[in-house]
Amino acid sequence: MYKYVLFDLDGTISDPKVGICTSVQTALKKYGIDVPDINTLTPFIGPPLRDSFRDFYHIKPEDMEDVIAAYRARFSTVGLFENDLYEGIPELLSALKENGRKLALASSKPRVFVEKILKYFKIDGFFDVIMGSELDGTRENKSEIIAECLRLLSLDPAGDLSEAVMVGDRKYDVEAAIAAHLPTVAVSYGYGSKEELTAAGAEVIAETVEELKSILLS
Repeated sequence: MYKYVLFDLDGTISDPKVGICTSVQTALKKYGIDVPDINTLTPFIGPPLRDSFRDFYHIKPEDMEDVIAAYRARFSTVGLFENDLYEGIPELLSALKENGRKLALASSKPRVFVEKILKYFKIDGFFDVIMGSELDGTRENKSEIIAECLRLLSLDPAGDLSEAVMVGDRKYDVEAAIAAHLPTVAVSYGYGSKEELTAAGAEVIAETVEELKSILLS
């Protein structure tokens, strides 16, 4: 039985496509890069933002903070609310708490945005730990975020973690969990394909929130 459940946010708890991708589109346009279809920007959902701007659009280090600022100018006021909870998530979180689970939110998104999003959806009270990166780029790596969650849950990262699990929709979640010797349940209703998740090492994949609920409560 999993007593401790760490959740990713984007693509796992909620669908942030419109808010994230439109904010990325706006930031890129200021640098002369026109991306008409926001669907082509969904690879930005999951990895740290700086990595995505570097890897997908080759933004130079000297321009990175300006691009990030352009993104956040829109996302921090509008984009973070262009977001939808996946159907069944409040019921899932409620059931886990009623069954004595400790819940943590482990996201690469800045914690200040994570907290606002959870409060907006009125699900912040379900979580014992809410962890994300900082606006200056500190703790963007998912492995660092998982480690901090484990510490705050009073779990020994060098000990037996079989009663804890990481739930996420991208390879970054799976790979970081495996590196931390943490069991993982991947979800394919988000932004990572089954092929991506399997290649990353996921052995358990839930196709729906209802299936995830069944796995976590078993």
